[in-house]
Amino acid sequence: MKKLFILCAALWGASFTASAQKMASCCARPAATEVFAMLATNKDFSGGHDAPLPYEYQGTGAMIEFKTPDGSTGHGFEIKSAKPSNKYLFVIHEWWGLNDYIKKEAATYAAELPGVNVIALDLYDGQVATTADEAGKLMQAVKTERAQAIVRGAQAYAGPKAQFASVGWCFGGGWSLQTALLGGKQTVGCVMYYGMPEKDVARLKTLNSDVMGIFASQDKWISPDVVNQFKKDMAAAGKKLTVRSYDADHAFANPSNPKFNQAFAADAHKLAVEYLRGKFKVKA
Repeated sequence: MKKLFILCAALWGASFTASAQKMASCCARPAATEVFAMLATNKDFSGGHDAPLPYEYQGTGAMIEFKTPDGSTGHGFEIKSAKPSNKYLFVIHEWWGLNDYIKKEAATYAAELPGVNVIALDLYDGQVATTADEAGKLMQAVKTERAQAIVRGAQAYAGPKAQFASVGWCFGGGWSLQTALLGGKQTVGCVMYYGMPEKDVARLKTLNSDVMGIFASQDKWISPDVVNQFKKDMAAAGKKLTVRSYDADHAFANPSNPKFNQAFAADAHKLAVEYLRGKFKVKA
């Protein structure tokens, strides 16, 4: 991955266990996406992250607008298939927002998935962070209902006959799974890198596709225990989960991370692309 994993090395620090469990024990259990956003208030979570290096995407694609079911407007960056197609891959950004690095990721997938339209969704409504402090505030400000409306609006933009798949990293990894859930019977696939698993088995039962989860065995936050629980929950829901866990640390696929592992990163990306090609029934 490119700069997508800059945040990830501390995303699921020890603060998660204390703060998330405390809040989850009070009143109604918060949604998975809301538990994730709680971490933005913790200095250990948000501090010490380098801002993305300047980068300007100059490839194909264009920003689009679409209506959202909450009466507002959503935005995304779309790269259309060379030939008319009802196949759509939704790319979900991490905590920096829909920046040019995410547009580049969208272009990479578009090139590797001929016949598939690619839309990088903007869950921050036009805002993009350039510092860790800004990113934390933006992520914390995300309301589940609004983000769901953006996803649903993009799915409606694709059309009632479209096939959906999704991919995302960290913040976007969790929302990749949520996008798959929101897609209903139109969902054909889901790839989540280091995303928060959905813990509600009843919700998982509504998935129309399997899920590919890419994790790291040395990850202290999205730990093997977290992954194993996700496996159990998916099994209880009667859904297939394919897990690829690398002997690496969190953010091993981020070239800017000191623990970047080029071989593992390339292998993970290859698996994701092969998975998506199979779901969309397209060839290289």
